[in-house]
Amino acid sequence: MATKKSKASNKSKKAESTKSKAAAKSAAKTELAAPKTNKVDSKSTKKSCLSGFFAKKYEGKEGILTVFKDHKFYGALLGEIIGTMLLALLLFSVSLMGVASIATYAFALIAILIAIYAFSGACLNPIITAGMMASRRMSVIRGVMYILAEVLGAWFGWLIFNAFHLAGGETAYEIPTMTAIGENQFWLFAMVELFGAVIIGFFAARAVQYKRSVFTFAATIAGGIVLAVLLGYVISAAFLGLSSNFAMNPAVAVMLQIFPTAGESFGEIFGGICQALSAFALIPMLGGIVGFYLSDFTSKLSGE
Repeated sequence: MATKKSKASNKSKKAESTKSKAAAKSAAKTELAAPKTNKVDSKSTKKSCLSGFFAKKYEGKEGILTVFKDHKFYGALLGEIIGTMLLALLLFSVSLMGVASIATYAFALIAILIAIYAFSGACLNPIITAGMMASRRMSVIRGVMYILAEVLGAWFGWLIFNAFHLAGGETAYEIPTMTAIGENQFWLFAMVELFGAVIIGFFAARAVQYKRSVFTFAATIAGGIVLAVLLGYVISAAFLGLSSNFAMNPAVAVMLQIFPTAGESFGEIFGGICQALSAFALIPMLGGIVGFYLSDFTSKLSGE
């Protein structure tokens, strides 16, 4: 009986040693296979560095049936109207004072952006709003309503400024207007606006990354706008011989250039409006989209 028990115990010990050897072999195989899987993962990561480039970047779902039910949306629209009105008044005032007031313009622009930021994010410019929509940082319905609010705000600013101008009578300065596009000058105006809009779009896209600090957000956007306006003024006046104060804001340009269009016939007036709308509104908004995509593409490549 003792012999049988010893034989049984020996068999169980052999079985346990066999199982331990099999477990050790499987563990060794797993360790050898691990680096291979890591290599595959690294390759897939390199291939997908631009994944999610066109993904939605705003929270929640917004549509025509839902966005108008939120009272915060109306507060955002009112903020865009007030902010763009103040920005239009600032641009009209700077156009009378000249480029020497560029520092004053920058500080005032930062103050406006900080004051309106909590309401709507302080786009205040269809160039920025178009870039936000195209890069999917904002829904289409919100972006369209923002642009309408910005045009309405610029119109209110124009009414206030013009009212004081009329009250001044003969002693008042001439109301600021943008120079009409002459023959064979369309693409010159359009390229200056496009170049400035790309700069504004790029700076605005970078500013969104710093939105935790409102001052940094406002200073980044204001710096981009000031740079674009200053370059537009210098390039147009010094190199291209164009006497025009570039607003770099389609909502304000509608008041300064498109509405004052005049002509001897309806066809001439309509042609002037379409030309001004293309050069000072549509092409700058396209430039804003390019600036946002340029910022996002650079961020993806750098692994930010």
